[in-house]
Amino acid sequence: MVTISGKARLAGVLGWPVGHSKSPLLHNFWFERHGLDGVYVPLPVAPEDLAPVMRALPRMGFLGCNVTLPHKAAMLDLVDAVDPLAAAIGAVNTVLVGDAGSLTGYNTDGLGFLAHLDGCAPDWRAATRRVVLLGAGGAARALAFTFLAAGIHELALVNRTPERAAALVARLGDQNDAAVLALPWAERHRALEGADLLVNTTSLGMVGQPALDLDLAALPATAIVADIVYTPLSTPLLSEARRRGHRTVDGLGMLLHQAVPGFTHWGGTRPVVDEATRRLMLAPPVAEPKAG
Repeated sequence: MVTISGKARLAGVLGWPVGHSKSPLLHNFWFERHGLDGVYVPLPVAPEDLAPVMRALPRMGFLGCNVTLPHKAAMLDLVDAVDPLAAAIGAVNTVLVGDAGSLTGYNTDGLGFLAHLDGCAPDWRAATRRVVLLGAGGAARALAFTFLAAGIHELALVNRTPERAAALVARLGDQNDAAVLALPWAERHRALEGADLLVNTTSLGMVGQPALDLDLAALPATAIVADIVYTPLSTPLLSEARRRGHRTVDGLGMLLHQAVPGFTHWGGTRPVVDEATRRLMLAPPVAEPKAG
């Protein structure tokens, strides 16, 4: 057990609510693994308190924080500098405190996904020209900008609400001469033709949500199938893809890898995402002892 002293490295996660976040479990595991004097805490902050809390963060000795709902967009106006990718995405999920107390905002969601993809399918960059993204929410936006920055040639967005997909296409604009198009949900099966990578960013297939109704018949045999859902770890989409012989990428790796840049800053060392880390995050929560 690591002893936390008065000189401990401090970091945390801001959200409202924030009790559901697994980030404290992950970052404190890394602090302990590396034998560091540090602690990562949940910071439940109401929207009306966000600005004063961010001004106080460096004064309290915090080295940075992660940001979850509903603060990701608001954080853009509360930091001193915004990384270009985070500015394009329109959301911040990581804030790093500089030596002089300055705050810089980043978005590591897409980068975390690509890092996980690199580990699961090292050849994907050379083999991928056409990506199909299901969904047009915050996760899809982060992945879309990150894929285009990585040099993808064609990106097809398929969403249940066509207006949201069209709005995202307009937001993406001209990125590296890539072809970006929005397709209606009714064409989701046909959209798989010629795809090298399929990514589900919707909640469909998550525990408590309807299954994703998608026929993979048109998907080329060499295509990679990914799902950002990690409860369950093996979604119906991934199970069907594996049955058909596709390489698959689960959603847990994105959650783990997006945390690496932040911990590298406040932990002072780059953590490794390995099987022990995955087991930790998949373990059922320990029941709290009952009073009396």
